[in-house]
Amino acid sequence: MIITTTPTLEGKRITRYIGLVNGEAIIGANLVKDFFANISDIVGGRSGAYEQGLREAKSIAIKDMMDQAHRLGANAIVGVDLDYQTIGGNGSMLMVSANGTAVIIE
Repeated sequence: MIITTTPTLEGKRITRYIGLVNGEAIIGANLVKDFFANISDIVGGRSGAYEQGLREAKSIAIKDMMDQAHRLGANAIVGVDLDYQTIGGNGSMLMVSANGTAVIIE
């Protein structure tokens, strides 16, 4: 399945717009990740644990969106947008959402 952030696909023709599809993933931050992230922030480094968690959440959200589009009969998703948002009382969780338009291309 082709996925793009653009509204069209060069060299392809959209023959049918099926509709909006989405996927979400929520990751929680545990105390160990928080501790090492704080140390990295102090010394100016990057937090590998958080980066890996974000990559995994993004992959899950995109896969869920693709699965939904596939169930609807689409073979591509255009106009994809990824959003990141903290949730929970103290922002201890991060939600990644992927949204796009399922289409049929030829």
